[in-house]
Formats: sequence, structure tokens, C-alpha cells
Amino acid sequence: MVLMRNGVIPVGLLLMTSNVNADELSAGDTAWMLTATALVLFMTIPGLSLFYAGMVRSKNVLSVLMQCFAITGLISILWAVYGYSVAFGGEGAFWGGLDKLFLTGVNVESLSGTIPETVFMTFQMTFAIITPALIVGAFAERMKFSAMLWFTGLWFTLVYAPICHWVWGDGGWLGELGVIDFAGGTVVHINAGIAGLVASLMIGKRAGYQRIAMPPNNLGYTIVGAGMLWVGWFGFNAGSQLAADGVAGMAMAVTQIATAAAALGWMFSEWLSHGKPSVLGIASGAVAGLVAITPASGSVGPMGAIMIGIAAGVASYFAATKLKNLLGYDDSLDVFGVHAVGGIIGALLTGVFSAATFGGAGIDGSIGNQVTVQAIGIVVTIAYTGFLSWIILKTVGAVIGLRVSEEEESEGLDIALHQESGYNL
Repeated sequence: MVLMRNGVIPVGLLLMTSNVNADELSAGDTAWMLTATALVLFMTIPGLSLFYAGMVRSKNVLSVLMQCFAITGLISILWAVYGYSVAFGGEGAFWGGLDKLFLTGVNVESLSGTIPETVFMTFQMTFAIITPALIVGAFAERMKFSAMLWFTGLWFTLVYAPICHWVWGDGGWLGELGVIDFAGGTVVHINAGIAGLVASLMIGKRAGYQRIAMPPNNLGYTIVGAGMLWVGWFGFNAGSQLAADGVAGMAMAVTQIATAAAALGWMFSEWLSHGKPSVLGIASGAVAGLVAITPASGSVGPMGAIMIGIAAGVASYFAATKLKNLLGYDDSLDVFGVHAVGGIIGALLTGVFSAATFGGAGIDGSIGNQVTVQAIGIVVTIAYTGFLSWIILKTVGAVIGLRVSEEEESEGLDIALHQESGYNL
């Protein structure tokens, strides 16, 4: 059986240089996708885990690592049982059905394009893993571990898997509408960023937020984690072509270029605002660039990547500092400011810089029309994930409660929830 990456052929796929028939196994494509799958998993464990762990206080470092690790295990099983089927099992407008429940029909003989379906399934599993793991940063240091697991399982089922099908599944209505999301601007980043904002608002601020200092415990972890994310993101973006070809090569190139531009954009913005550039700032800017280029990586050229990167770095800096301080919400590790804002900028500018006029692969119709389609995808994602995240959190909160006790929060989640300490001096 041959599966498509999206419900419609994305612009980037029109540039494929592979001469292998779509229903014929390619050893080269398969080798690349095995590598890309490992790279995307590497983004969560240990990349994102370390990136987040370094930014929390020392009494909560293990709790963040534990959450990312547990999410990796939980989503892997849910994806195999029903998530893959809901996202990619059929051709419905709103979900893929249950034909591939328990990975029925996914065997050593089945193909997805030029690669084994097992590889495609596992590659998509790694996307499903990192998306809820991103949300962890919004409620870090104050959510119950049990509540986190219930929220993650329900959110994956009701939010991630359906939206994944809408954009990437055969017949998905956003894909059919023409939304360009090569590697997850809406599916992953806006989705996670909005859920993170809702979670941070519903759970409430950390005790002492904006009254006592809450410095990162180990910025070394954070910069190492950011570097792992940067490297792993080549699997995320270039891997989304599902082939070892020219489009994958360009996706890798624009990912590097946009990330560098965003890192510098954040660094110089902070330098001008505060007088000194910070390690945390340049690392955060790099992640913002990775986020923003994600939807565009299969269809924009190098100069478009520079513009997207600069816009994301500057805008995410102001969102994570000025906007957060102005509105007063406690998004602990700036999931909204980096992932939602960066994802929105990237998704909108994809509609601009994918045009051949700006060196992109080309779009159907005018830039204005494509930007409108991109905006529809953004608004739908924000509305759906925002409302469903609120419902899920309300339900979990009513049944088992969302937040640890004041005593547990003061003691730290490492000891209170896991009876372990990240640092034994």
C-alpha cells in the first residue's frame, strides 16, 4: 500500500529528483529516513529534555527529564495502538479511521512511497512524541505527574492525531484546502504553543512568580540541548520530504540558514534592549528559527529563509519578554512565545516566500490567496487546540487535580514526586 505524506501533494514534492517509482522500494530513501527518524527522536531525548532541564530550578530538573521520557514511552504505545490509524489510516476529511488499529497491515512488505511503511510510521511517531513534550515547558515546576500523563494521553488522542490527519493525512481537509505545512508549523508548533498557553493560564503561576528570582539551574544543559535540537531538526525538516533528493537538500540548507538568522535576530534584539547578549537568548532564538522554518522548509529558498529567520527571532524575543511581562501569564519556559509565535510567523510567511518571485518553489494562485489559506489553517488550529485543551484540563483537574500542593511545589518536584534529586552534593 502506498501512503502520501499529505492529503495533497505539497509544493516541495513537485521538485523530487528521485527516479524510483512511487511503489518501488528505494534503498537510498530508506537509509535516509531511518537516519532522519533517529534524529527526530534525538530531538526529544535528550535534546528537548536537556534544553528544558537547564532552565528550571535545581529542585525540578529531574521532573522535566522524567516528563519528557515518560511522554516518549506513552505516545509510542498510543501511536502504535490507534494514533497512526487515526492520523494516516484512511482518506476521510477529519480522521483516518481505524483500519490500521494495532498497526494492522503494517508489515515488512507494505510501502509508503519509496520507503517501508514501518519507517514512515515510526518517523511520524517521533513527531507525535515531541509535540506534547513541548507543552511540558509551559507548566514546568507545578503540575502533578499523574495529571500530566492523563492530559498528554487525552490531548494526543483528541487534538494531535486529528489535526495531523487534517494537514497530512490522505483526504485531510486542511491539506485539501491547500495549506502548506511541510514539517509541522501548525501540526506541531502552533498546536503545542497554544495548548501550553492554555495550560499555563489554567494551572496558574508558580509560587513567587515575578516576586522572587527563578534563575535557570544549568545553562550548560540548555545550550547543549539547543545544539541537539538544531542538529536533530535536519531529520525533522529534510526528513519530511520522505526521500533523499534535491528537496531534502534544500530543506536542510534553509533550516540551517533560518536558524542562524533567528539566533542572531534574538541576540541583537536582546543586546539592544538590555545591553548584553545572553546564552539563553541566542539558544532560544535558534529554536524560534527552527520552529518558523519548519512549515516552509520544503518550498522556500535561501533568501526567504533569512527573512523568516530574522522575523521569528525578533518577534519571539518580544513575545517571550515584553508580551509575557505585559500580560503577566507564567509560561515557565516560553512555549507560547517561541513555538506558537514562531510557528504563526513561519506559517504566514510560508505563503509569501514559497512564491517563485521570492525564490521559492512556487504556489498555486496569488501570494494573497496562499497567505489567506495559511491564515485559515492557523486560526482553525488555534481555535480547536485552545478549546479542546481547556476541556481536557478542566476534566483532568476535576477528577484528580492539576497542580501539586504548596508544600510539594516549595520542596521541589524531584523529591516530592519522584523521591530523587538531580544534584547530590
